[in-house]
Amino acid sequence: MRCPNCNSKDIGKIGSHQYYCWGCFIELTVNGEKMSVFQVEEDGTLSSLDDLFFGEEFSQDFPHIHAST
Repeated sequence: MRCPNCNSKDIGKIGSHQYYCWGCFIELTVNGEKMSVFQVEEDGTLSSLDDLFFGEEFSQDFPHIHAST
């Protein structure tokens, strides 16, 4: 699995469907075929970045991302 933001392979598993990128410090949640991307704020809350990684453009730019990985 590679990070959709920085393309790093330095991804850690933090939950059953949750991952963390140590390259750019974002959290990824995989649910079936859907991936959500979050920025971790200073207070620990998550802000969605899904609007930046959206639709067909996302699928074409990151074909190596699959929910099964």
